[in-house]
Amino acid sequence: MKKIKLNVKTKSKEYPIIIGKNIISQTSNILKLNNFNFEKILIVIDTKIPKKKIEILKKKFAHKKIVVHLFKANEKNKNLKSINLILDKLFKFNFNRNDCIISFGGGITGDVSGFAASIFKRGLKFINIPTTLLAQVDSSIGGKTGVNNKYGKNLIGSFMQPDLVLSDVSMLSSLPKRELNCGYGEILKHSIISNVKTFNYLKKNFPKIIKLKSPFIERAISDSCKIKRNIVQQDEKEKNIRKILNLGHTFAHAYEATLSYSKKLNHGEAVILGIISSAKFSLDNNILNKSDYEKIINHIDHLNISKNINFYFKKKDINTIIKYMKADKKNNSSKINLILIKKIGKVLLGLKFDQSKIKKFLSRELIN
Repeated sequence: MKKIKLNVKTKSKEYPIIIGKNIISQTSNILKLNNFNFEKILIVIDTKIPKKKIEILKKKFAHKKIVVHLFKANEKNKNLKSINLILDKLFKFNFNRNDCIISFGGGITGDVSGFAASIFKRGLKFINIPTTLLAQVDSSIGGKTGVNNKYGKNLIGSFMQPDLVLSDVSMLSSLPKRELNCGYGEILKHSIISNVKTFNYLKKNFPKIIKLKSPFIERAISDSCKIKRNIVQQDEKEKNIRKILNLGHTFAHAYEATLSYSKKLNHGEAVILGIISSAKFSLDNNILNKSDYEKIINHIDHLNISKNINFYFKKKDINTIIKYMKADKKNNSSKINLILIKKIGKVLLGLKFDQSKIKKFLSRELIN
């Protein structure tokens, strides 16, 4: 299958997303075709990346000054300390604003690299090479960067659109099924907020997509990227419509933080749980009809993950979950702001609920 090229055009920057197999081995040619020119590169590499893939990428820049920064990507390392380690290397090797940071890893690596790129001398070039399905369909697009702190997830950050995104589908074959499930959760989310046609395509072709069969996986990635691109182009800084991309995330981020970002629940799984919670809350409040609710839940059943929050939490955790939900970036009052599902293809923004109502909902969920 030929490479797919999507162009993203925001107020701050225009850049391409290139999707296909063995993209990494074509990196130098792609950079030439897109008129990229720089002398030094800092490659921030997730330590989980296979060494063979790292060597392929490094060889493509043999004529450049390469500095490598190995990063153990996990939520606990997604912090300001990690940012300072990257900044130290940029200063030590005398990088300037015409040089480049390349992120080679999943979403956490991309978020950390992008944030460092955005604040070093007020910004240098940034290329994102996402290596997980979750990053390829979500975090690599749209320019959100950031790190966590003790108050919650992604509360320190910036908007920094990349200069180029290279999504190599070949990288996905080394991922465990758990990681593929996580990425699929974001693909599903995009279909729920976009249109029923996309949802039905996923429903029909799920076995082929999750097994990374061509052209189904490329189509699923491309469709998901198009949905996010179209939203980001309308609202780069998340003032309005872009907030719909946070479907399920108010619950999800609180679930992750309550578990102290443990391996028991990773980000993609938390998002899937968050989508389930949002769907149930929408149904309970007569916003979502039962037919669409069941279609969403039945589709999630294919992922073979525990979809009940009582697998992860007990009633004693409710106040902690609520505390983190209150700290969510979307909130601007004592109430909690949720994005809820009207039907497959349409979600509702700006719905605010008293903490007591969400507590009652969580209490019911933790009885089952």
